[in-house]
Amino acid sequence: MNIDYSICQSQGICSTILGYNVACQWQTNFMHKVWENNHLLVPEGMDIIAAVGKFHLSAHKLECYPQFSLKFMEGAGQMDGKIIETLWAPLNKIAPSAQAMPAAHRKELYDDHILDSNWKKLNTIG
Repeated sequence: MNIDYSICQSQGICSTILGYNVACQWQTNFMHKVWENNHLLVPEGMDIIAAVGKFHLSAHKLECYPQFSLKFMEGAGQMDGKIIETLWAPLNKIAPSAQAMPAAHRKELYDDHILDSNWKKLNTIG
């Protein structure tokens, strides 16, 4: 449901490649779930292309490969869908402090740490 909601809240985005480990199943059921739910509405004219990352694609049926592989999608690059998992250990260290904060402050704390991580990665490229 979280992915469905985030797609439906993507106003102003014309086209998106959605990388998801079970995108083949998600795509099959997505529009049906949207039609059944009064609170979900896909933005008009939005083109959603479902993809499965390399790590998970090898565990899928052979017929999923040509349709859902990023290798065959125009405009798609290589994706590291697991990059967020590299942040779990550092974010777990600040979790006790964040737990006592109101939601807005907690979000700001996590955003600051994630942006700092991105800045450090950007400065060490090449």
